[in-house]
Amino acid sequence: MDTSTDSFRALQQAVANSPGDYSSLRTRARDTASQIELGRSSFLRHYQVESELEYKTQAMREGRIMFHAHIGMNDIEVTGRALESIHGELNACGYRLDRAGVALDRRMGLPSERRAQAAAETGPMLDSTKDWKVLAESVPIQPHLGDFMIGQPASLANTVQALRIGCTTIGNLSQFFTFEAPGWDDTAVTTAQTCEAVALLAEFREQGVMLHSYLEDGYGALFRYCASVAGWALLEKYIVEDLIGARLSHCIGGLTADPVRRAGWVFALQRIHQGEHIGSMIYGDTISFGRDFEKNRALTAEYLQWDILAQMHCPSGHAVLPLPVTEAIRIPSAEEIIEVQLFGRRVEASARRLYPHIDFSGAENFADAVCRDGKTIFDNALVGMREAGVDLTNPLQMLSVLKQLGPQHFEQLFTDLDQAELTDMYALSQNVIDEHRYLLDDAGFCESVRDRCFVVASTDVHEHAAGALAQLLSDAGARVIYLGAEQNPSDLIATVENQPVDALLLSTHNGMALEYARQLTDLLEGSKHQLPVVIGGVLNQKVADQELPVPVFDELKALGLLPVAALPGLPKLLEAQLDA
Repeated sequence: MDTSTDSFRALQQAVANSPGDYSSLRTRARDTASQIELGRSSFLRHYQVESELEYKTQAMREGRIMFHAHIGMNDIEVTGRALESIHGELNACGYRLDRAGVALDRRMGLPSERRAQAAAETGPMLDSTKDWKVLAESVPIQPHLGDFMIGQPASLANTVQALRIGCTTIGNLSQFFTFEAPGWDDTAVTTAQTCEAVALLAEFREQGVMLHSYLEDGYGALFRYCASVAGWALLEKYIVEDLIGARLSHCIGGLTADPVRRAGWVFALQRIHQGEHIGSMIYGDTISFGRDFEKNRALTAEYLQWDILAQMHCPSGHAVLPLPVTEAIRIPSAEEIIEVQLFGRRVEASARRLYPHIDFSGAENFADAVCRDGKTIFDNALVGMREAGVDLTNPLQMLSVLKQLGPQHFEQLFTDLDQAELTDMYALSQNVIDEHRYLLDDAGFCESVRDRCFVVASTDVHEHAAGALAQLLSDAGARVIYLGAEQNPSDLIATVENQPVDALLLSTHNGMALEYARQLTDLLEGSKHQLPVVIGGVLNQKVADQELPVPVFDELKALGLLPVAALPGLPKLLEAQLDA
């Protein structure tokens, strides 16, 4: 390891800033566990099992494919009714939905007393014990709680509530490394809360409780190389299982478009977990979807067939996820979820006919390669961290150091940058840059932006579009301050006040565009800074009396912002503002 690099200095700084007292945290987790009775959801009672782990083990033994849906209605009552509708329609057709992930409002990651101060986003809030029970008691579909649970400032409180309603797969560890609760900046508290919540799950391991980690919600979304993702999965397993003693359930898929690789990741995770892995779900391919619904349906058939075939070839407990065709543009409705779940059963029938004729050698070769190289990266990381002073027996310190280090420094230190296998997400980001370079390559536009300063940021964790835009503007000759993901309005104002800025360019996604814009414009007026604010992405807003977020393009314009529907519309809009 090169000790002269910026990455090594970042590692040393992370070690210096990391906490060390894990033993008292573990003692508190044991005390908390003694006060909790693990609940039994409607699903667990209906299928007469003690945990989702037991249910999945039975399904694997029977060769049955499990199905997952993701649901994110605006409030808990509507979510409950949607679950009832989905269950009723599928049951009438002779099908079952095994599990449903609930996309909670991001404010759920905050301590309860801080939630009212943050902007409302897509998904329901769970404000009372009754709200939590809606998820577990509405229908015999097992609730999956991943988003904004473990990995957040409210990790422990949320985990306690989830255990009490009988949720036995809880996540999402990977979000700890990349997601931030809105308006929250106390990383030490988040780290301690995360570690204590995982330690709490360890106390319920023998009762079948598992910690979910969606690799592509974490550094897996930001790494260049597939091998880095495999090495990272080994690191998570080491921290969670070897050091803390909880059972880890990995998820992948949302940022992997290639069907053979999707199957390969299922095989790789089984190797990483030495054949004992019970996965949570294989997320649907979200990066290939667009506004062409027929194309989206065809893509679903392609990836879903391979996901099902992979489960037939190598049962791992992962539930498959058919994505509604509207996934790329808005939160799907209950009717759209039902439609694609029924479509998924037709795909399963096709996969079962095809299975005897499928050659999995490409997927197996991929799994062999990423596991081999991933093990090298894992070994490099342990050696490098130990040399930097990290106590490799202390999970609290390891979590803290790895969060502070970040994905780029991690790869710089521990991954051979000559690795050939780029992740699908990294390759796609580069393709987006190449495909759209002509838009910002015009001589007139380059002259307009040359030496102008732009702040580029994302309001939430979805930062790839913002990153691509930052690169394109920089290549066009602009000075770019790239703030990255999950930037609060106050973060933007602080940047503007520290240096001259010609425009703010924001990407948003999670049903918060209008409320975020209002907070930002109020702060800009208070700071006396007048500059263009361009906002793109999914321009909708969660509204109290609506089941799903509503479009707010015109409302954003009325506030004085410059909404843009797609990247091709940006150059002329920006050029006009700069020349005004």
